[in-house]
Amino acid sequence: MKKYAKLAVLLLAASCGSNHSAPRNLDNACELARERPQYFSAMKRTERRWGVPVHVQMATIHQESRFVGNARTPFRFALGVIPMGRQSSAYGYSQALDNTWDEYRKESRKYGAKRDRIDDATDFMGWYMDGTSTRLGIAKTDARNQYLAYHEGRTGYARGSHNGKGWLLAVADRVEARSQLYRDQLTACGRN
Repeated sequence: MKKYAKLAVLLLAASCGSNHSAPRNLDNACELARERPQYFSAMKRTERRWGVPVHVQMATIHQESRFVGNARTPFRFALGVIPMGRQSSAYGYSQALDNTWDEYRKESRKYGAKRDRIDDATDFMGWYMDGTSTRLGIAKTDARNQYLAYHEGRTGYARGSHNGKGWLLAVADRVEARSQLYRDQLTACGRN
């Protein structure tokens, strides 16, 4: 009986928690795919469904959450010490905002989708980037401009809100460079 009680406690603990920690090596797409095959499988499904390449998804998730499933934006503080809430409602692998996530769940009819599940987060990203491609004409392979539209929202991107933000343009350049690095690595290890 004692053996079964220990097993039940172990199974209960395993089922309650999710592994939201980042993979060990975020600079190597092949190692990331080997360490977390479920991530790679989710991204391949998204690529097949929405046409957004794995390396573009990987680079965007790297920038948004560093592959931490329960990532949140930092707190804001008044007078440097009084917590005023988070900077935004962004959450999960894709750092989707509440309203955009709700729009995705409604349009996709995935009412049970969660931002801290990699399958749902990559599908959301594919859905969003597909819509960006349709509405703004940005190629799904264009990691830089897809990221800018992802960060600023499609309306903000169309207005050019990103053009006055040098820091954001630099971030988008890094996303593009990482996307190219991941593409080359995935090609070299035969995963592309």
